[in-house]
Amino acid sequence: MSNINEYDLVALTGEKAATHKTSLKTIQLQRGQIGTVIMLLAPEVCLVDFADAQGNTYAMESIPMTQLLLLHQEPIAIPA
Repeated sequence: MSNINEYDLVALTGEKAATHKTSLKTIQLQRGQIGTVIMLLAPEVCLVDFADAQGNTYAMESIPMTQLLLLHQEPIAIPA
């Protein structure tokens, strides 16, 4: 079971073909591409929103959680 939840920041662990939201052309999402989990679709699949630096969505794809890396912005405290 994955610990990925809605609104988590994730990165792709490999390349994935996607459809551009506006042009409907096929684009290539790269390993390391950052996205936000929008919805949990199934026990191990989620809908991920990929947006540019201005916050404009360019792709929204269902991705198996095994192909995602959960990103962390804060450290975890180590008990003394």
